[in-house]
Amino acid sequence: MIIKSAAFVVSNTKISALPPPVKPEYAFIGRSNVGKSSLINMLVRQHGLAKTSQRPGKTQLINHFLVNDEWYIVDLPGYGYAKVSKSSREKWEKFIRNYLTKRESLQCVFVLIDSRLEPQKIDLEFCSWLGECQIPFALVYTKADKQSAPKTQQQIAKFNKALLGWFEEIPPSFVTSAEKGQGRDEVLGFIQDVNQDFEVPPYDPNFYTENKNSSSHFDT
Repeated sequence: MIIKSAAFVVSNTKISALPPPVKPEYAFIGRSNVGKSSLINMLVRQHGLAKTSQRPGKTQLINHFLVNDEWYIVDLPGYGYAKVSKSSREKWEKFIRNYLTKRESLQCVFVLIDSRLEPQKIDLEFCSWLGECQIPFALVYTKADKQSAPKTQQQIAKFNKALLGWFEEIPPSFVTSAEKGQGRDEVLGFIQDVNQDFEVPPYDPNFYTENKNSSSHFDT
């Protein structure tokens, strides 16, 4: 896939303020400091398009980026930051849960995993929840340039083994490095293949116009 354009569209916490669900969306999510912003910037080759917060766990917004005027990258808040309060975590969980389960045009969730770490409980539990909700997802192992290829494969094998406690099959996975550009073609190729089968889902167009300025948030 050739990336001709990528632009920030909107940042918000309201379903009604999201773009109408007429284009395929791909959400990117992971633990804080997993390298999500760097990965997004690498994919579209625009340094600084997705911005890294100076305070991990602070950003609590859904960010939409329109790529090639055809599909969206959706940058979701990171999870697992220890200094976030319990109330903030609860709001995040409800906020993200509603987006992931109700967004009509969401095609796949890319769950980012730091390839240098042992399997983390919070990552495994999040993947398990996606599976229970039947939300399609793929694994993106980040920061592969920080260690040897054999070490990365060793860590991936450990994560896959842990996943098999919940899943019969391992979801698609990609090994990436934002600094080296590793995995870019594979991730974009995957998105291109999924885009070919996209059909505009049934939705109420008035919901995304009449309610755009209302106070209705993700909370239900």
